[in-house]
Amino acid sequence: MNIVIIDSTNYEQTSFTKEAIADFLVTALEQYGDKKEDILKCLDYALSREPGKGGMITLTHENEKITGVVVINHTGMADYIPEHILVYIAVDSSQRGKGVGKALMETVIKATSGSIALHVEPDNPARRLYERLGFTSKYLEMRLHK
Repeated sequence: MNIVIIDSTNYEQTSFTKEAIADFLVTALEQYGDKKEDILKCLDYALSREPGKGGMITLTHENEKITGVVVINHTGMADYIPEHILVYIAVDSSQRGKGVGKALMETVIKATSGSIALHVEPDNPARRLYERLGFTSKYLEMRLHK
């Protein structure tokens, strides 16, 4: 398994485009996903060089075919909100159960400093992985959609 970390400093040197990453996420996230245009906004934020933005995309691949992706956005809010939010994690359906998700998460945890927050549906099987890696459920998230 090949793991690559992409950020604003090396994106131009990689062979993985935002379009290809977004297409992978649309397919692999299945019922937990978002529209492609929303995923592309997240990728733009993660790869932004603007002050107060940024993040990283960690992906696994086999022969340049993406097999897993994690997208982290930096919050810039250390000490009162986690410094990073894990926005997307997805593993190709043919690679699930082979340790790809765990390898991605371990790489992300090592590559970041500070806290990481994520949202997970209660019935998502990945929840067990996050708990084994040390994530805890501290709050109940509530949203007002306008």
